[in-house]
Amino acid sequence: MRPIVNDCFYTFPNGYRNDNYDVCRATADWLLSNTKMRPTVGIVCGSGLGGLAEMLKDPQFFKYSDIPNFPHSTVPGHAGRLVFGTLKGKSCVCMQGRFHLYEGYPIQKITLPMRVFKLMGVETMILTNAAGGLNQDYKVGDVMIIKDHINMPGFAGINPLGGPNDERFGVRFPCMSDAYNRELRQLAFKVASDLGYSDFLKEGVYCVLGGPSFETIAECRMLHKLGADAVGMSTVHEVLVAHHAGMRCFALSLISNRAVMDYDSQERANHEEVLETGRLRAEQLVQLVSALVARLEQNNNS
Repeated sequence: MRPIVNDCFYTFPNGYRNDNYDVCRATADWLLSNTKMRPTVGIVCGSGLGGLAEMLKDPQFFKYSDIPNFPHSTVPGHAGRLVFGTLKGKSCVCMQGRFHLYEGYPIQKITLPMRVFKLMGVETMILTNAAGGLNQDYKVGDVMIIKDHINMPGFAGINPLGGPNDERFGVRFPCMSDAYNRELRQLAFKVASDLGYSDFLKEGVYCVLGGPSFETIAECRMLHKLGADAVGMSTVHEVLVAHHAGMRCFALSLISNRAVMDYDSQERANHEEVLETGRLRAEQLVQLVSALVARLEQNNNS
């Protein structure tokens, strides 16, 4: 039976999708056969935060375009590479750039790397993004540890776990009240305190939208009233799939701009500001993630 083709994504009438177990297994096996690394930590770099991958020692790079079944990154500020290496003695795999709904990919294609990582042996996912600050106490440059999320596309039925469920990945109806691991969040606060970063570290709720347009003033006001502290266009879909597959998830948002909520304001959200904020805060983020991974190593050894 011939597949229906949609931007390198194949769906058969019998429910087969190209994010199924066999496809993910083939991609994982290809990567494992081309590297000696056996990562247990996965890191996803958001807009302007690709420098996190530079902290890996003895790096080995794979362009997304060279990896079987992987989509291609199209966003400025995303290098579009998978990087293997070690961090504080821990074997890691790092995505230098991610995929988004607004790029035109189906949501299952966006989250395929999470299942590939699981099949490669990754146990803990650390995800970063750049986000707009809805909480009026947040300043540009603050870092928000995500404790929960609001999945707006999910309200419309756009969920990466939709369609046939494969029990080899996870259960049909996964609980999401514990999607962001509490122990990792507590550990991050301890690490930040030791580094002297407590003054710009926050904790809050992240809301994901589809993008690519930034939010209107009315939308920002609504999301703030719903309880969201920051808003962006990524991360949640990856967390849904990673948590479903049994990986521990830790995520943080770099507040790259303040959401505009005043009709008299002359401020305008733009992608250049996002990248510049990432550049200015890059060193501290590298140290924070690096120290967090080091503590993971100690905890595992103990």
